[in-house]
Amino acid sequence: MTPTLRTEREQAGLTQARLAEMAGIAQSNLSAMESGARRASPQMIAKLRRHMRKPSQVLDEQRQAVRDAIARCGGERPRIFGSVANGTDKPGSDLDIIVYVPVENAWRFASLQPTLVEMLGIDVDVVSENGLAAKNRQILDEAVPL
Repeated sequence: MTPTLRTEREQAGLTQARLAEMAGIAQSNLSAMESGARRASPQMIAKLRRHMRKPSQVLDEQRQAVRDAIARCGGERPRIFGSVANGTDKPGSDLDIIVYVPVENAWRFASLQPTLVEMLGIDVDVVSENGLAAKNRQILDEAVPL
């Protein structure tokens, strides 16, 4: 037997309100889908399931594609930091990436964040090592290779 939508949501550690917000639907619609009062389309179920995944799961499946996108945009030495790096990410967390960007690639680098968001379907923050403020240099200490 396949898990129900409600079981999957609970296993992901999400409330109905949070999943509905992430998916851009009314909580009452999600409630009706979970109770069986409303039939969810296969597309809606797929959308909800995407939002129930942790960024680390998405990254594990698309790690090489992320590396390739970073290289195409002129970034070098990609590393991750934050909740994905320390293993505390949850559905709804973002993926934090820091890269070194040679000055000559700055314009190409500007397109990286929206490219990754579209490719992965999750929130992604991309930071250039060059633009890191002195007060945030601890990011480099916790960052791990992508």
